[in-house]
Parts: sequence; C-alpha cells; structure tokens
Amino acid sequence: MKPITLKYKSQAVAKLYFVGALALFLGQIVFGITLGLQYLIGDLMFPAIPFNIARMVHTNLLIVWLLMGFMGSAYFLVPEEAETELYSPLLAKILFWVFLGAGALTILGYLLVPYATLAEMTGNNLLATMGREFLEQPLPTKLGIVVVALAFLFNISMTVLKGRKTAITLVLLMGLWGLALMFLFSFVNPSNLVRDKMYWWFVVHLWVEGTWELILGALLAFVLIKTTGVDREVIDKWLYLIVTMALVTGILGTGHHFFFIGLPGYWLWVGSVFSALEPIPFFMMTLFAFNMVQRRKREHPNQAAVLWAVGCAVMGFLGAGVWGFLHTLSPVNYYTHGSQITAAHGHLAFYGAYVLVVIAMISYAMPLLRGREANSRRAQNVEMWSFWIMTIGMGVMVLALTGAGILQVWLQRMPTEGAMSFMATQDQLRFFYWLRMAGGVMFLLGLLAYLASFFVGPGRAEDEALHESAQQNGALPRAA
Repeated sequence: MKPITLKYKSQAVAKLYFVGALALFLGQIVFGITLGLQYLIGDLMFPAIPFNIARMVHTNLLIVWLLMGFMGSAYFLVPEEAETELYSPLLAKILFWVFLGAGALTILGYLLVPYATLAEMTGNNLLATMGREFLEQPLPTKLGIVVVALAFLFNISMTVLKGRKTAITLVLLMGLWGLALMFLFSFVNPSNLVRDKMYWWFVVHLWVEGTWELILGALLAFVLIKTTGVDREVIDKWLYLIVTMALVTGILGTGHHFFFIGLPGYWLWVGSVFSALEPIPFFMMTLFAFNMVQRRKREHPNQAAVLWAVGCAVMGFLGAGVWGFLHTLSPVNYYTHGSQITAAHGHLAFYGAYVLVVIAMISYAMPLLRGREANSRRAQNVEMWSFWIMTIGMGVMVLALTGAGILQVWLQRMPTEGAMSFMATQDQLRFFYWLRMAGGVMFLLGLLAYLASFFVGPGRAEDEALHESAQQNGALPRAA
C-alpha cells in the first residue's frame, strides 16, 4: 500500500487512545472468561478474586475502553471533518494518561482492597455514590471522569467551533455532551430505592440507548463516507433520520426499565410501545450501511474497515434490535427480567453496536496513523478472519445464554407452584455455561488474531510490487 501522511498532524494523538483501548479490551475479555469459569467452578480464584469483584472489573473495563475508543475516534475524526488542527494536542495527551492512570488505580483498588474498605478510604461517607452496578467507581474516580470528560469536550468543541461544521461533528458533539451530562446522575443516590433506580437508569439506559447511539451513528457515517466515496448529502440525510428515530424511541424506551420498580402502571404501556419501536433505528442503520456500500463510488483499499462497519450495522440490529425486542414487552419481561436472556441481549448489543464501531474506526484510522492508506492484503485477511472468529464466538455465547435463559424461565419463573430454586436451576444450566465458555474462548482467539494483524506485513509478491511501485515513483533508486 502506498505511503501516506496525515491531513492534520494533531490526529496522531488518536493512536494513544486506540492502543490503550485495545489493551483494556483484552483485559476485559480475560476477566470475562474468568467469570464464565466461576459460573462452573464456584470457588475458582476465591478469595483472591471473588465473583462480584471479577464482574465489576469486567464491566468497568468495558465502559472505560469504549469511552477511550470514542475519545480516540473523536480526536481522529474531528480535525478532518472541521478541516483544522486539534485545538490542543498537548491537552489530549495529558488527558489520556490521566484517564488511563485513574482507571488502572481504580481496577487495582477493586482487586487489592475489600470493596467496603475502598469505600471508606475514598470518601463514600461524604457523598455515597458506590455500590451500584456499572457505577461502582469510588468518588475520586467519578470526579476524575467528570474533569477528563469536560476537558475533552472543551478540546473537541473548540476544534469544531474554529473549523468547518458538518452533520457528523454536530451529531457526535450532541452524543458526547449528552454522555457527560447523563453521567452526572451517578452522583445522585437518594435513600428512596425507586428514585435511586430511576436515576441509575438515566445513566445506564440513556447512555447505551440514547447518547451512545448518536456517537455510533456519527462514527459509522464517517467510516462509510471515507471508504465508499458516497456523497456527503446522502449520508447526512440518513444520519439525521436515524438519530431522530433513536432519540424518539430511546428516551421513552427507558420505560422498559420502570416496569417493576414501583412506578405507575402507565409505564407498562409506554415502555412496551416505545421499546418495541427501538429496533427501527438499528434496522435503518443496517439498510444505510448496505445502501452506502452498494452505491460506492470507489473501491477503497481498506476492505477490512468496510467489513467492520457493515458488521456493526448488522450485529447491532440483531443484538440491540432483535434480542432486545425478544424480552422488552412487559408481559414477557415479567418472566424474563434479570434472567440469562438479559445477559444474551446485553452481550450481543454491546458487541454489535459499540465494540464493532470502535474497531471499525481503529481499522480505518490506524493504517493512516502508521503512514499508509491501508494495511497489506495479508494483514487485512488476518483482520477479516478475526472479525468472523469473534462474531461466531459471540454468536455461540449469545445462543448459549439464550438457551440458558429460556430454561431458567421455564424452571424457575413460570411454575405457579413447585418452582425450582435459583441455585437448583443454575445446576440445570451447566451445559449452556460450558457452551458459553467455548464461545468466550473463541472470541478471545479472534481478538488475539485481530491484535496480531497489526504485526503482519505484506507477502513476498505484494512486497515486490510495492518496491517496484516505489521505484517507478522515484522514492527508491533503481538497481544498477
């Protein structure tokens, strides 16, 4: 592939974030496999790493590496879209190390200090914010996240304000600012349990089914513009339509979390109706991706990035759309709530919608950050294999969890008398848990293959062709 230079030097800061995100992604999967084994071998690694701590690390790493991926994507995308250098590359570098350091210290705190002791040490008695799923971070970490997010948003917003404004940067900024604002609800911890759950869902749901969808749409649109050459006006129209549907359905769709927490009965209808509509923007995203690829005006050399982008649209629709719809109606959710069906939906939705879009951005941007338009054909072949291995591995996991959830509902939830207890039911699910482990190991192998693709060079024939091309262009002297 021909050598290339970045349009804007400050885009190079994205490389730090991408490398950091991938390292944390690997850690997340390692802890995920540990959790899968702990389902089967209950005292595995106990008391060094209890199940609740391993789960905390697994979910927190997921959030942190995706946020880091979003930040790196923004630092790469915004200068190109705004047609100007980043407002402060130095600030971006400082924020990376602060964010990474705070995240590492928090994970070490989880692993090395009992959680109750960690709460005492970090001032939870001053402002109680710890103990809730996904928001287990100590108070100093939460405050650090706010500071990093505000400084990051200042840097990105100033860059956009001094340069060209596009639909992509507008939607991206809406998503990023919304993400930061919704996180502020993590500091609200009322004594009333119903209100507590409401505010908790304002963070969790309005992130993944609200503001994050705007970020997803912007990143996907950027990759498709660059790899297909389709007119920006066409992509902008699709983007606005998708974002509108995502917000209309996602905001009121929060109601599917309000079914059984003590709120008025009208939420059973509101949550069911709008949640049933939530697959629509993801289906539109799938149509959008395939439509753009079919209408492409160029064959971009980075076909791996195109695969990740199209895969994101399809798997996002399956995970967030189809698997979400399976258990979102209140009469169904009455039985499935908190079962392994929920876990199946969560895994596939996060993978399809957010993991894949970040990898699509990395796949497109990293070759450019390393001085070439695309990786060699050999490297891209490895990368494409990694996509299929990870996707099939995730499929095995999701089908196993879905089967486990259906059996769990049948044995534990549906019988009106003589229902099996939770632990007795878990014993009946061991086959599905072993199957999930097989999918998890397969997923890890796919991730390792993806990481290995960064170190795969061109084959001999491709290398000779590149050498000849460089000679013809005068970049290398001809042999005498």
